[in-house]
Amino acid sequence: MTAEDFQAGQVLLIDKPLTWTSFQAVNKLRWEIRQAYNIKKIKVGHAGTLDPLATGLLIICTGKMTKQINTFQGQDKEYTGTFVLGSTTPSYDLESEIDQRFPTEHISEENIHNATQSFIGEIDQFPPVFSALKKDGKRLYEYARAGEEVEIKSRQVRISTFEITKIDGLNIDFRVVCSKGTYIRSLAHDFGKALNSGAHLSVLRRTKIGDYDVANAVSPEDFISSLSSE
Repeated sequence: MTAEDFQAGQVLLIDKPLTWTSFQAVNKLRWEIRQAYNIKKIKVGHAGTLDPLATGLLIICTGKMTKQINTFQGQDKEYTGTFVLGSTTPSYDLESEIDQRFPTEHISEENIHNATQSFIGEIDQFPPVFSALKKDGKRLYEYARAGEEVEIKSRQVRISTFEITKIDGLNIDFRVVCSKGTYIRSLAHDFGKALNSGAHLSVLRRTKIGDYDVANAVSPEDFISSLSSE
């Protein structure tokens, strides 16, 4: 691939590692492309944020393909992961410590499978307080980390597939296909409530965005290696 190819526009499928932010991934790839081809300036952006504690498919666009970012962002996403029943965290995932514990003795495998049905279709969902959404010019997580209360409005999202793929004690593996704007952390929290208990997200992996599959993605390291070998 040449400098002209990247300027003309490329769609890169990156398998984002754990703990990386989507912003870090974009910055790293932009820097590596500039260094490899001695490019002073190039547009690079991602089509849909993944939380630091999530792994999986990140679509990164370069050059003129950055104009297509909104199109990619609007496509349905597929996720797999794990909910942990019986406890909640303020962030709805492992970014924060467990703050409450709930009984789980009443929950059967049948209850778990049946509970998915109430989330299929158009649903109203409250985003987590620990999220990058903005209110009055500040990110919600900035309010949350400062211990400030903030009113969050629900929004409508669509879940077309929600299936339980494995039950191992309190660890519930799932697969979800959903619309843009769906928070799987919020789904975990609400799923716990639906079972008259609590739940939080412990593992999350984005496996698809539209027709793009993480099976065809490469790690940042492999992408960088491919630049140096050209």
